[in-house]
Amino acid sequence: MILAIKALAIWFMILVLAVANGMLREALLVPGLSRTPGLVLSGLLLSVLILLVTLLAVPWLQITRWPQAVGVGLGWLALTLTFEFAFGRLQGKSWSALLEAYTFKDGNIWPVVLLITAAAPYLAARFRGLLP
Repeated sequence: MILAIKALAIWFMILVLAVANGMLREALLVPGLSRTPGLVLSGLLLSVLILLVTLLAVPWLQITRWPQAVGVGLGWLALTLTFEFAFGRLQGKSWSALLEAYTFKDGNIWPVVLLITAAAPYLAARFRGLLP
């Protein structure tokens, strides 16, 4: 239970970074670089931020077994997808508009960000020597 609460706290931190990244993308990256390079750079930046936060936080999570790392990553993925679809629907976006983010259209690498989100706890724990 403690692991789940800690993982949720870290996910909220990642969520704040993702929102800030989205604001940066819309305010500077896309207007300054155009749509495709702005989306790619934003996705890469968010992926790096997720990995850095996870790398710093994984000792606090006290992950000692790979199933824990995989469980945290899958939990973060589920939370992210739930938030993304719920927030999009609350904004009045259609399902087709929401699903367009998963097509790599115009340089959108959101599926890569999701893969990084799911894999980050395992990768960070391995990198920090917490897992064999």
